[in-house]
Amino acid sequence: MITRIIGALARAVLVAILIALPAMILPAVPGDTAQIVLLLAILAAAFTFGEYLSSCPSIVEFRDAPPFNRIRFFSLFITVLMLTIIAATGPNPSPGEIAIANVGTLIGEAIDFPYSPVRLVVLMMPPDAPDELLTSVRTAAGMAYLVSLTGLAFFLLMVRVFDWPSSRGAFNVWINLPLFDPTAGGDVVARLKRDAQLNIMLGFLLPFLIPAIVKLATLLMDPITLADPQTLIWTISAWAFLPASLIMRGIAMLRIADMIEDKRRRTYARAKALQAA
Repeated sequence: MITRIIGALARAVLVAILIALPAMILPAVPGDTAQIVLLLAILAAAFTFGEYLSSCPSIVEFRDAPPFNRIRFFSLFITVLMLTIIAATGPNPSPGEIAIANVGTLIGEAIDFPYSPVRLVVLMMPPDAPDELLTSVRTAAGMAYLVSLTGLAFFLLMVRVFDWPSSRGAFNVWINLPLFDPTAGGDVVARLKRDAQLNIMLGFLLPFLIPAIVKLATLLMDPITLADPQTLIWTISAWAFLPASLIMRGIAMLRIADMIEDKRRRTYARAKALQAA
């Protein structure tokens, strides 16, 4: 019980730090914004603490199958941190800030070609947006895309090379997939594969759909502005993180479906061997 409390508390603190990170690093954050960020950080920390303290899961998936959630969290954390450092760079940047900005700029320019996700993000900006803002958006998008792809590649490595999650023992579907009801009807494996394929397809489409939806929404409301550093950080982070997270979820569900199929084959083979004997 003590170990569970310490683990839940550590996760809650990390989530609170993630939410408050831009407000803590960026200069001249308005007082009202800081108060809202503090409230959101407390609420997120309280939810995380309660979720990981309870023995019965509610929303968080793969809670007992590390490092799935750890990869997702640190991918988002590093994305927010890198974008915050870029946004907080002053007139006399340090060598580290210059290096981070250069990497983001290089990646952003490399994948800023027609119909690419980065190009669509830049195009969702208002027509009168200054060139400096467009450059900042392109750099942030490039850095966020790089971090998300790195996290996704690391998870694929865990699945293919380190045999996740079999290497950690038995997989409890109820704890790790609380939103998936195995008794809802139909074959569990078929439903897992269908949901996995849907998540992967949606993950591939979201980087293209989000800018298009935002652009269409500007016809009904004021155009989105990313001139505010915190708005830029969280918008680009969500744009890069959500698709990668959905693809990871789809890959994980495919892996679980394969494990169930393999267990079925071994069970059927053992039953036939016993009948033959």
